[in-house]
Amino acid sequence: MNYDILLSFALATSVLAISPGPDNIYVLVQSISNGKSYGLATVCGLISGCIIHTTLLAFGVSAIIAANENIFFLIKLLGAFYLLYLAYKVFRSDASISLNSENVPKKSLKQLFVQGFFMNVLNPKVTIFFLAFFPGFLFSETISTIIQFYILGGIFMLVSFIVFSTIALLAGKIKTYTLNHKNSGLVLKWLQVVVFVGIAVFILI
Repeated sequence: MNYDILLSFALATSVLAISPGPDNIYVLVQSISNGKSYGLATVCGLISGCIIHTTLLAFGVSAIIAANENIFFLIKLLGAFYLLYLAYKVFRSDASISLNSENVPKKSLKQLFVQGFFMNVLNPKVTIFFLAFFPGFLFSETISTIIQFYILGGIFMLVSFIVFSTIALLAGKIKTYTLNHKNSGLVLKWLQVVVFVGIAVFILI
């Protein structure tokens, strides 16, 4: 087992979870407008949805590996280029962080959990991202690939849960900080670009 690969995966996941995106911004807005518990309910829903993507990836890609190693290499290659494409999209995007929490409808904790779950499960971009991101971090030649994907999925969910929950709990301070430091979005934008490019290079080599 290569623990360096697992550590690299955890670090990459943490940076991506911190970087502004639809999910963590939604968690932040819910916490600001309705309270921390509502942000945490959204977090739990979003993270639970990752179980579905991990399961599809674990059994689907593991079957491909068993059938043809060359096809698996092609998947990793396409995954690397997809990550480079994401880096380009982030590079071209606006660095500002929008935290408009006005007129946000208040939903129950259960409704936010369910909404977060389906936001994740029904988002095809999440499926594609998992397919691009995970295969490059298989860390053992002896452990079943299915188990490896579930371990990676578990690390991804744990790290994302910690980061997203921290965002929910510190929502007020984060809003104040971003309003007082206009360059924070730019720093996070470039951090995300570097991570996407770094992961793509890691997969390619």
